[in-house]
Amino acid sequence: MDAGEQFAVELARVSRQWRKRIDERLRHLDLTQARWMVLLQLSRMGAPVSQRELADIVGVEGPTLVRVLDNLERQGLVERRACNADRRVKLIELAQGAGPVIAEIGRIAAGLRQELLEGVPAGELERARELLKIIADRLESGPRG
Repeated sequence: MDAGEQFAVELARVSRQWRKRIDERLRHLDLTQARWMVLLQLSRMGAPVSQRELADIVGVEGPTLVRVLDNLERQGLVERRACNADRRVKLIELAQGAGPVIAEIGRIAAGLRQELLEGVPAGELERARELLKIIADRLESGPRG
C-alpha cells in the first residue's frame, strides 16, 4: 500500500470513528448522526434554507432528508414553511427551542475534539488542515478527466 492509499484509509477510519463517538455522546438527546448534522448545518447557515439546498449540503437524497426533518419537527427542533416566492418550495429553519440542543451539541463536540487532539502541536494541526483543504477543494471542483 502506497502512502496515498494509507492516508485515504486512515482518513476514512478517523472520520467514521469520530462520528461514531459523537453519536454515542449525543444519544441522550435522541439525535442520530443525520439529525445532528442537519441541526448543525442549519445553525451555521443562520437563515432559512430550501429542503433541496439542505439535502445537497448535508449530502443526502431528498426522501432521506424528509424523514430526518419529520423527526426533528416532531422533536420541536425545526420548522418547515412555504417559500413566499415559490409555494412549492419548503424552507427549513431552526425552531425556537433548538438553541439549547445546538449548544449541547457544540459543548459535546468541543469536549471530544479537545480530548482527541490533546497534545497535538498547533503547527501539525494547521498543516493537516491545509492538506485536507487541498483535497476538499479538489473534490468540490468536480471530476478532472
